[in-house]
Amino acid sequence: MPHRVVTKGRVLVVMPEPSTDAVLVQRLLQDGHHVEVCGGDAAVATAVAQQPDLIVLDTPLPGAVGLPVLGALQQSSVRAIPVVFLTIAHDHQRLLNAFAAGAVACIRKPYDDNEVLAHIRVHLSLKLTQDRLAQVAREREELLNLVAHDLKNPLASVLFASEMLALPDCKPERRPRYLQIIDDSTREALGYIRSYLQSQAKPASALPRNTHTCAHLADIVQWLAARYELQLEASGLHLHIHTTSSTACVAISDQLMRQVGENLVSNALKYARAGGELELLIRNGRQGTWQLVAQDRGPGVSADFQANLFQPFQRAAGPAEVNDHSSGLGLALSRQWIANAGGNLWYEDREERGARFVVELPEADCAHCFG
Repeated sequence: MPHRVVTKGRVLVVMPEPSTDAVLVQRLLQDGHHVEVCGGDAAVATAVAQQPDLIVLDTPLPGAVGLPVLGALQQSSVRAIPVVFLTIAHDHQRLLNAFAAGAVACIRKPYDDNEVLAHIRVHLSLKLTQDRLAQVAREREELLNLVAHDLKNPLASVLFASEMLALPDCKPERRPRYLQIIDDSTREALGYIRSYLQSQAKPASALPRNTHTCAHLADIVQWLAARYELQLEASGLHLHIHTTSSTACVAISDQLMRQVGENLVSNALKYARAGGELELLIRNGRQGTWQLVAQDRGPGVSADFQANLFQPFQRAAGPAEVNDHSSGLGLALSRQWIANAGGNLWYEDREERGARFVVELPEADCAHCFG
């Protein structure tokens, strides 16, 4: 005899009295489902609080007739949850009304327990499959957003260098440097694409894991200075680097730390005023941590916008060309990467105007680390 696969889920049974449908509840528990039971008056509140995968609605319900309860469920935030409707009604119109009100199945009493369980299994399986598909769609969208964002910085560098090379008055001694920017940025973009393809081709358990990843902050800052030297110059920004340690090492991969640094520098390029300065500081944080600080004398972030600063797809007001080229993902992704590494990223207003972003990460022993 073939093995029957039962989809486990959370089921809310709404019944007239606690003793009603006791056999059905017991059968659901035997099937391995998590079961909650409530009366009709508490149906909506319980469904909202418990977020079940399926609701079994028994009628008639004292104090709340079945169809109105079904209608109330469909008008609430749990309207996507399938409802199996149990009823003593035999008139055709009432059953049609139940379907019209949102029931996925209507079963007349007296019913056979196996019939009800079969309906529950089918609709639970459909609901859980829909949930999984929705999760896959969300993850795919997040991946696409991540890929698009990670490619944005190197492609912006390629565009910048290409535009500089196309200028009639481009200095000959600058051409090799612009060509190097194009080469480095293209290789970086290809590296991102390759890593994403590898991550999608293999299950997460098969991907190599470095338990001792780290980044040297001094190396990160020097890399940023070299990478953005010409963009900063073209924007009229003067870069100043200050450090209290040349050996500061933090517990995050070198690649992610570079991406966070790129997001902070590119943010300054978008919003800081020409003729101003961008400072990158390495300093001690709280005990056992190091901080990387990026600060400028631009307009800063308005008090109204600060609450949304690290939310995805949120962009501060700026020049039209900034908003056209900004995805609003950089700071949100950076904070998430830093949080995943056990650190924090926050914003501070500077005295006498300006923006300050502080990255704080746990100190790492780089003698035993891999970037």
